[in-house]
Amino acid sequence: MLPENPVTRDLCLATLTGCVALSLLRFWGEMAKLGILEQKISRKLVHISVGLVFMLFWPLFSSGHQAAVLAALVPGVNIIRMLLLGLGLLKDEAIVKSMSRNGDYRELLKGPLYYAATITLACAIYWRTSPIAIAAICNLCAGDGLADIVGRRFGSLKLPYNRNKSFAGSIAMASAGFIASIMYMHYFSLFGLVHRSWEMVFGFLIVSLLTAVVESLPISSELDDNLTVPLTSVLIGNLVF
Repeated sequence: MLPENPVTRDLCLATLTGCVALSLLRFWGEMAKLGILEQKISRKLVHISVGLVFMLFWPLFSSGHQAAVLAALVPGVNIIRMLLLGLGLLKDEAIVKSMSRNGDYRELLKGPLYYAATITLACAIYWRTSPIAIAAICNLCAGDGLADIVGRRFGSLKLPYNRNKSFAGSIAMASAGFIASIMYMHYFSLFGLVHRSWEMVFGFLIVSLLTAVVESLPISSELDDNLTVPLTSVLIGNLVF
């Protein structure tokens, strides 16, 4: 069903991927706007789903050099949207409500902007043959996203060195990031993009554990998780992969 010309194929796939990502944003936004979901839950569901769904489309792109660039345009366009919304130059109540903590459009210039930038750079630089891209996006989306949800519900036992974080949240983050990474390793290997191995599994485990440790530190109160989590994943990933 896709064009045989690789550039045309990649353009079509980038457009399709962008439509799916925008639909997800709109869906969770409307859920929050209508009051069906709590704003905090809606924001985290956006956080978890958008990046992971975006990666599902990567194997469908061609092997040409333009594929990574065209794919990266999808979250790249979202960087521009976050800037316009965060500066108040564009109005979208549903998106603001689903992606901000307190419904303040200026919040989009922080976490959501870092999130879009991380996925854009991971896609453009590491693309689909590098486990670093998998680790960075999976720990950011699945790991950090579930850490907050689990921590809020079951986080009564706090970490001794950071009372804002819990054992449950940190364990959920490391587990979710690791499991998601393994799942995408197997998924990409079906298309011959990565070669799954126990060494790679061990590498994902190290990245997820250390990323969860960094996220639990008191410094996380000063720096946004959407910045520290992917940076840690990339730095550790370059050492272990």
